[in-house]
Amino acid sequence: MKIAVTASTPELSSPVDPRFGRCAYFLFVDSETMQFEAVENPNVAAASGAGIQSAQSVANKGANVLLTGSCGPNAFQTLQTAGVEVIVGVTGTVQEAVQQHKAGKLQPTAQPNVPSHFGMGAGGGSPIGSSFGMGGGMGGGMGRGMGRGMGRGMGMGRGMGPGIGYGSPPQAPGMPPSSPNVPQLSPEEELQYLKQQAEMLRQQTKNISKRIKELEKKDK
Repeated sequence: MKIAVTASTPELSSPVDPRFGRCAYFLFVDSETMQFEAVENPNVAAASGAGIQSAQSVANKGANVLLTGSCGPNAFQTLQTAGVEVIVGVTGTVQEAVQQHKAGKLQPTAQPNVPSHFGMGAGGGSPIGSSFGMGGGMGGGMGRGMGRGMGRGMGMGRGMGPGIGYGSPPQAPGMPPSSPNVPQLSPEEELQYLKQQAEMLRQQTKNISKRIKELEKKDK
């Protein structure tokens, strides 16, 4: 079985990227042999339609299943039409996610769990950075200008994940805004979502610190 997993870096040890349409990489994993192909996602900075385009790419690669953190309605419908089973709320590393699926611990998803345009950050959805969107304060600021120089695995300038603090009162901090197409998350789903965000931020902070040390050594 070929399993597609959204990933932050092109390795099996990568954390699962909670975004679908704007993830940094797709890893296509053979569930029997664990051999994989890492494909950089060309839709990270797409102005629109990232979810649908990414869904078509996954289907064209012949994936049977998609493991990811979040999937919007347009991408979800495209994947289902193509016969790709969608499982959201997935965390941990890519390898762990595939192993959990093999063990029958992950169940197919019946509906999208985030609204359209999720993962563009609160910085206005600019294609120049799909950005961090930390309550609107950092949106668009870490654009492709920092790009690959910050390391392929970091995601800086490639979209650093769903914006924290995007939502409006009385929406819970860090949660996506409500949408008529997407039901409100239950407390358990909200907890899972926030854990995904915390893990992504932890990994990004680790990568940033590592890159800072590398640059400081070069300056000496």
